[in-house]
Amino acid sequence: MLTSSILYNGQLRTTATHLQSGTVINTDAPVDNNGKGERFSPTDLVATALGSCMLTIMGINAAKNGWNIEGTRVSIEKIMGTEPRRIVEVKVVFDFPGDNGLGEKEKTILERAALTCPVAKSVHPDLLQSVTFNW
Repeated sequence: MLTSSILYNGQLRTTATHLQSGTVINTDAPVDNNGKGERFSPTDLVATALGSCMLTIMGINAAKNGWNIEGTRVSIEKIMGTEPRRIVEVKVVFDFPGDNGLGEKEKTILERAALTCPVAKSVHPDLLQSVTFNW
C-alpha cells in the first residue's frame, strides 16, 4: 500500500500528501542550500521524525503500563555535514512534565523504548543520535 504522493512545486518546494489521511506537508530547501527556509526541509523532517518516533514508542509503552507521559516535549537540533551533504548528528532532548510518578525502572523502560524506535533503527549507523532525558 502506498504511503504518500509527492509533487514538485518548483522553486525547491514540494507538497507531500499522506494517502490514508489526506494530511499535507510542504517542504522548502534550507537557506544554506539555495532555498528560502520557509518550511521544513526534507532533512528537518528526518530529524523531526526521529524525535516523534521516539516519543510515540514511549507513549505506546506508557499506555500499555498505565503510565502518563502526556505533556512531554521533545526538542530537536539537526547538525549538517558536508562532502557529502548529510545529517551528521541529531540532538534529541526530552523534557518530561513535573511529577509523573515514574520510578527508575519505569524511566529505564521508556528510555530504552525511545532508543530502539523504528526510525532510530532505520537511519544510517554513522548518524550520531545524542539523546537527553530530563525527568
